[in-house]
Amino acid sequence: MENSNVAIDGFSAAGKTTAALLLASELGYLYLDTGAMYRSVAYLALRNGVDLDNETGLVSMLAQHTISIVPDDAATAGYRVLIDGRGTGERLFDPDVAAAVSTVAARPAIRRELVGRQRAIAAQGPVVMAGRDIGTVVLSDARYKFFLTASVDERARRRQAEFRERGLDVALDDVQAQIVERDRLDSTRAISPLRAAADAITIDSTDLRPDEVVARMRAAMERAPA
Repeated sequence: MENSNVAIDGFSAAGKTTAALLLASELGYLYLDTGAMYRSVAYLALRNGVDLDNETGLVSMLAQHTISIVPDDAATAGYRVLIDGRGTGERLFDPDVAAAVSTVAARPAIRRELVGRQRAIAAQGPVVMAGRDIGTVVLSDARYKFFLTASVDERARRRQAEFRERGLDVALDDVQAQIVERDRLDSTRAISPLRAAADAITIDSTDLRPDEVVARMRAAMERAPA
């Protein structure tokens, strides 16, 4: 039987998380931001002094921890990440974690481990899952697939605003440079590179509010063959 899972992929700060949270709420689906799981691994590596290039060490470290994501309207991101049942606050979204996450996400063994965890969560679905390889790898059989993009300038502005909300003053040029580098790393990595699935619907969110993005998704879902 065809599933009703929703896969949302796209570039950093293109609005995946906000759209996915809103869509999941409207549909009454489970929600999962896979990027937060990779951020959790980067956070754990930095906290425990594990070399980001030490794949064996990262896998060993990850095996000792549980990662879960709980929707929370009061949180800045719209959800809370729990590691071993304890909240991480806003630490996962600090610049040092953001700078480390692409390196961690490029490790094949880490991807295999987290993809397994992500698919296990989807098995409880239906689910709205956001990330960078959902429609192409994690949930390649998802019934609905979307790919979000936006201009680099707009994505940098959004990310800088997020930093400011957490009391972090990061220059716009620095944020933009980080986003461009993240795009390059994600799009050129050997394992599960960032790209739109062949059957995904691309939405440019540059000039759209989150509710407008979700409205387009809902309309596309309603038009989909039964």
